Amino acid sequence: MTGRLYTRHVATIVSIDAAGFSRLMGINDEFAVTAFEARRAIIVESCDAGGGRMFGAAGDSLMAEFGAPIDAMRAAFDFQEKIAALNASVSDEMRMPFRVGINTGSVIVRDESLYGDDVNIAARIQELAPYDGLAISETTWHHVKDKTAARFTDLGEQILKNIALPVRIFTATRGGEGAEVPRRQEASAAMPPSVAVLPFHNESGDRELDYVADGIAEDVIQGLSNTRWLPVIAKSSSFQFRSKSLGTRMIGSALGARYIVDGRLARANTYFVLKVMLTDAANGRLIWSREFKRRADEVALLHDEIGGMIVSMLEKEVERAEQARTFQVPWESLETWQLVRRGRWHMQRRSREDMALAFECFEQAQAKDPNSSAVLNEFAWWYFWRAWLRSGDSDDLDKVVEYSRKSLLMDSQDARPHAYLGVVAIMRGQPKMALAHLSEALEINPSFAFAHSAMGSAHLLLGQAVEAIPLFQAASRLSPFDIYAFHNLGELTAAYCLTSQWDEAIKTADRSLSLSPGYFYARFLKIGALARGGRLEEARRELSIFRTRHPDFTNARIEWIPFANASAKAALISNFELA
Repeated sequence: MTGRLYTRHVATIVSIDAAGFSRLMGINDEFAVTAFEARRAIIVESCDAGGGRMFGAAGDSLMAEFGAPIDAMRAAFDFQEKIAALNASVSDEMRMPFRVGINTGSVIVRDESLYGDDVNIAARIQELAPYDGLAISETTWHHVKDKTAARFTDLGEQILKNIALPVRIFTATRGGEGAEVPRRQEASAAMPPSVAVLPFHNESGDRELDYVADGIAEDVIQGLSNTRWLPVIAKSSSFQFRSKSLGTRMIGSALGARYIVDGRLARANTYFVLKVMLTDAANGRLIWSREFKRRADEVALLHDEIGGMIVSMLEKEVERAEQARTFQVPWESLETWQLVRRGRWHMQRRSREDMALAFECFEQAQAKDPNSSAVLNEFAWWYFWRAWLRSGDSDDLDKVVEYSRKSLLMDSQDARPHAYLGVVAIMRGQPKMALAHLSEALEINPSFAFAHSAMGSAHLLLGQAVEAIPLFQAASRLSPFDIYAFHNLGELTAAYCLTSQWDEAIKTADRSLSLSPGYFYARFLKIGALARGGRLEEARRELSIFRTRHPDFTNARIEWIPFANASAKAALISNFELA
């Protein structure tokens, strides 16, 4: 009988792979090979120093065997730290990070090679590691959890290709003394939900557009962080998940994020198409997606124009999803931020009863957290909305100022109170003062559609209708489905009227009225624009509707508008009276 030509023993296998090697080969093959050789030398040196041995190298992948799991992890941390320092010396697009997977188990040894499921598991785990990070199996984790200050994140059990049973996987990062081990990151029920923006994937085939895809994702991270109420996972964490192989559930769990934002940049004939998706990480459900298209010669506009639009839309979609969640929670169990979300939902319904219910929500929230800037901002908005309905009630405007200033004491980098102080100045006939507040708001949050619209109103009141028009257009672009869009469109209609663009005024007024048929100002302006445009028969039909809807209307409602130059009011009234 022939003797066995192999033996078995327990070993820790380290699978190492160069991330983005093929991409670099396409850019500069000589550089890619030289960079890989330099980094492979670092890996071999660290593994040798840690008591490991290399085996089974193939292409841009390496394998190492260790006896003790802790030695394998320390060697991996060592060479990844050195490679990170080397990558820092070159531009982003020329960096070559390495993914690492570690597994401990029984292997077959024949000559210098190792075989078996546990070798294959290490290779599969490596595929799920962060872009330049480390993933380990549960068997390895049991050996190292009490012997290192590393931080572990439990990704749960994963089904791996060609592996019969699921494997529990952890990611590992180097930690300081007293680092916690292990803990699955979860969003606290008492805290606002977090959003993670992953690097957008460039599927266009043009590697030079990688910077466009990443740049838009970075703009979205920055823009969402400027909204203040919505916590955003830092780029340094979320950009580790450049590969989406884990899936949104596992990535959300690893990052402690409830929502995942992802994007793809592709080419379709003579156009570039950017698709952005918002997913609920808890259940993997797609909440929202949107495509943005630009001609190939306008690809720079994807970066320059679209980031702000995405931010504004995402904020509202997360707001909507969170408002829906609050109705699954008993009233007595609502936390401060949940009460704010429910109050905002009532505010959006714009009825007298809902206004009262919103106020009750905000009072309950303030009782739980008297110094919450989010709650103070909601009170400021509530009083502003009531003041607007009351044609500038002075006491309500005083309340807006009071709550806005209190909010700024809590958070000076929140754009909302600056904007609310700006609209109070507008309603008090101080448009120049309003511009100062609104400029501050837009400096903090350039994606704030309300501040763009309010600044347009300030310019309009100053007699600068030409300057106002692009601001109103920006507000519409940034927030195309805003529930208060009817007001912004009404202001844009006024700007078109004051610049004698009658056809544009009529079309814009129609858009406003389609959103709020009872909005008197849009119909008032439309009647004047029809009359000035020579469409007197249509103007009179609209006038009949206007009188039916607003039987108590007098010119005093227009004269109240605080234009700096009375001639603007006179022109609008004259247009109307022409009908």
